Amino acid sequence: MSGFRRGVRLGIDVGRARVGVARCDPDGMLAVPVETVPRNDASIDRLVQIAGEYDPLEFVVGLPVNMQGADTPSTTDAREFAAALQARSGLPVRLVDERLSTVSAHAALRSSGRSQKNSRSIVDQVAAVVLLQQAIDMEKSTGNPAGATISPDEEHA
Repeated sequence: MSGFRRGVRLGIDVGRARVGVARCDPDGMLAVPVETVPRNDASIDRLVQIAGEYDPLEFVVGLPVNMQGADTPSTTDAREFAAALQARSGLPVRLVDERLSTVSAHAALRSSGRSQKNSRSIVDQVAAVVLLQQAIDMEKSTGNPAGATISPDEEHA
């Protein structure tokens, strides 16, 4: 666990309709679901409230790139959302490649016996858990935080 920065992190899976939220314990042992926030004008305010409850080191926001690693319209949306979250919360935000996190979330829910229809309300939380756990595991194995921070240029764009 050399190089792992101790502290709670909040994982954020940004979707067009919903935002999944997960958190980890300060030692990064396990990421767990927190809630699904409706995507609207109050989303960021709710995430700031959640951050007040957990006092995180940072937000880890999933960056939905395509399978070749290129940006998509969803990537732009996630970057803009992350920049607004950082500006409003004052906390650092790391953007982490989330390829297949939603696919992994659906697979995990299916294997637990839940249909896609019955999973709609929690799949975003599970996707946030998957991306946060991947980020934690990467930092623990490499000693470097996963993803990239938002530059001041992006934050004020």
